[in-house]
Amino acid sequence: MSSLTDLLHDWLPRQRWFAAKGVDLHSIGTAASSRLADALDTPDGPLQLDHLILEVHSALGKQHYQLFVGRRPWLPDRLAHATIGTADGLVAYDALHDPVVTGELIAGLATGRVWGDVRLVPEPGADIDPAARGRMISGEQSNTSIIYGDSGILKVYRRLEPGVNPDVEIHRALSSTGSPHVARALAVLESDALTTDDGNAEPTTLGFLSSFFANSADGWAMATTSVRDLLAEGDLRADEVGGDFAAESFRLGVAVAEVHRDLAAAFGEVTLSSQAWSDVVTAMIDEARRVAGHVPAVAERLPAVIATFEAARSLETPVVVQRVHGDLHLGQTLRTLTGWAIIDFEGEPAKSLPERKERQLLAKDVAGMLRSFDYAANHLLPTGATDPQQTYRAAEWAHRNRDAFLDGYRSADGAKPLGAPEVITAFELDKAVYEVAYEHGNRPTWEPIPLHAVDTLIKAGGTQ
Repeated sequence: MSSLTDLLHDWLPRQRWFAAKGVDLHSIGTAASSRLADALDTPDGPLQLDHLILEVHSALGKQHYQLFVGRRPWLPDRLAHATIGTADGLVAYDALHDPVVTGELIAGLATGRVWGDVRLVPEPGADIDPAARGRMISGEQSNTSIIYGDSGILKVYRRLEPGVNPDVEIHRALSSTGSPHVARALAVLESDALTTDDGNAEPTTLGFLSSFFANSADGWAMATTSVRDLLAEGDLRADEVGGDFAAESFRLGVAVAEVHRDLAAAFGEVTLSSQAWSDVVTAMIDEARRVAGHVPAVAERLPAVIATFEAARSLETPVVVQRVHGDLHLGQTLRTLTGWAIIDFEGEPAKSLPERKERQLLAKDVAGMLRSFDYAANHLLPTGATDPQQTYRAAEWAHRNRDAFLDGYRSADGAKPLGAPEVITAFELDKAVYEVAYEHGNRPTWEPIPLHAVDTLIKAGGTQ
């Protein structure tokens, strides 16, 4: 008979949020286990519920993942898709798909329940409906989110590291300022089960409940709809099409600048030494060299790429860093009924927790948005598109909206200076090189999109 560990060897690599896909799994163990319910009474029979923190050793090293594991004598059809397998005579499944479990979570968050090794802690003054019904969002990459009515969304972090998640830190800080551009922090799930490398136990964020922006629109979907409308027109300019996005891009630039301003006030700013800034540029060059080692198109352009980075290294202007979003693009934005909101302040998922909490240049976030506008403009064009009219119109849309975003950013009240144009160009080029590497390995037909950006940036010579 299979054990749960045996089942997880097959099940884990098939989950979207599992980062060690495609590599050898050396072992799967349990770093922490807590029985949450022995026989919870449900309409579908008794439910045994455990919270597990798995320790996975693979070619990528050691990683920790969080599971709520339900066990039942049998699974109703509505939960069959969440099946892990049968072990010890019970069917094990991913219990976050179960409305009974999501109901227990929201009730516990509302009341401040201690549930095994898991603490469910409401924020001071938070108004949480303990009876709200939850539904899971499908299609997420690295986490699992559950929407409760129109009032809250619970993000459960699948991959864990000891410490407070930056998503929680930043939402708490910006909630306290009354920022209209972020959700309100409502509650956290946390545990002391994990320790740092030096053996210290500290609260580890397992999940985060925040307010939910009902009736909002995804920024990426809005932008790509605008591009589609433009490409469908025969002879109208971008500013003549009904779905012109430039005014929204301007407002989004204002919103990002105001979030940056509030982050600087909450967490402070630091001026980098010339050596520290030089180290940042060196890291960009080293990464470009690494990519060139397996992506021929980058290898061909490597001397020009390095020269563009070097143009930023020699700047004598003081370089200021602060907390930023860290992984900003149109998909991390929502157009609400009252303006633009920024979501998902976790930072880049591939980086460690300490790296994601490091202060960064504002140009990192801005460059991410500029690259996102370029992707939105070009992703609808067929691979190797030869229609010069469509190519021109896509470029027109990108330039118009990139400029509008930068204009909005610089016009915001209390906006922080973005630094020299060469700095923005360096960060955008760094992002574009990463994108070329990603597309080369995952979607080769999309590689021309970031590769064109690389060519444009190295020809621009640091001008914006």
